[in-house]
Parts: sequence; C-alpha cells; structure tokens
Amino acid sequence: MALPQCHFTLFLRLLGFLILVDLHQVHADSIHDVLKSKGLPAGLLPKAVKSFTLDENGRLEVFLDQPCLTKFEGRVYFDSVVKGNLSYGELIGVEGLSQEELFLWLPVKDIILDDPSSGLILFDMGVAHKQLSLSLFEDPPECKAGNQGTPILISGTDEQW
Repeated sequence: MALPQCHFTLFLRLLGFLILVDLHQVHADSIHDVLKSKGLPAGLLPKAVKSFTLDENGRLEVFLDQPCLTKFEGRVYFDSVVKGNLSYGELIGVEGLSQEELFLWLPVKDIILDDPSSGLILFDMGVAHKQLSLSLFEDPPECKAGNQGTPILISGTDEQW
C-alpha cells in the first residue's frame, strides 16, 4: 500500500531532520568528551585538536594543525594525524604518537586502561611497556609546535623539556 504524497513528503522531512540532529550531536562532542565516554582520561590528547572522526567501527582519526610536543612523564610527540581503534578503556593500533625513552623515540602502539581503580594506564610501545599515573592525564595538555627529536625552547631559554 503506497503512502499518500503528503505523508511521504512529511516522512522525508522528518528523516532529514533526524539525520541533521544526529550529525550535529556527533560534532558537538569534543574528542576529550569522547575519550571520557569511552573510559579513558581526557588528557590523552592535547588541547590543540582541530577536528576528529570516529566511525561506527571505532576507527578514530584525530587532526592537529601541526605536529607537536608535550610532556606527560617524559616527552611525547603527536604527528599532525593520530589514528587508532577506540573501544571502552583502550586505544589500540595507535599511529602518529611517540614517546621518548632514554633518548629514543618509540612509537606508542596501544593505550590500555584495564582497571581505573589502580590509578595506572598502560602505554605499549612494542619493545617496552610503561605504566603511567592516570593523574598525568586529567587535563588535555598544551602542545608546542615542533618536529620529533627537536629541542623545544621554553620561555626563550635553552632549557629542554
């Protein structure tokens, strides 16, 4: 049985409205809110996030204006695009994120928060695992423009992070 033309038009308008509302909701959340909703701390990614996409399979792509450096326990490098598979309590298959360990830059492969009550989050760098305090990731950090391994001048001094 066919719908009368006016009902069909009303149906299409309602469907279009619902799609727009749904798209607006996806873009209304910040990446930091999305991380928190997935059981991860907001401060895993810097404030300098320009935009992000998250598909229905959990594939996350985060876009920054430029590569940058910040510091958690040690120096951390974010490429201009950081990717990974986001699920509750973990970001797996990470690309575009490296951590400095003993003067070497190691790519972070996985970030896992198994037990929030432990107060620790695991960074898997393939050849090494590092547990860091969750308190380091409470707030999104400032990120200074820079290239991997390049010293960053802080406040005009020659001091490195």
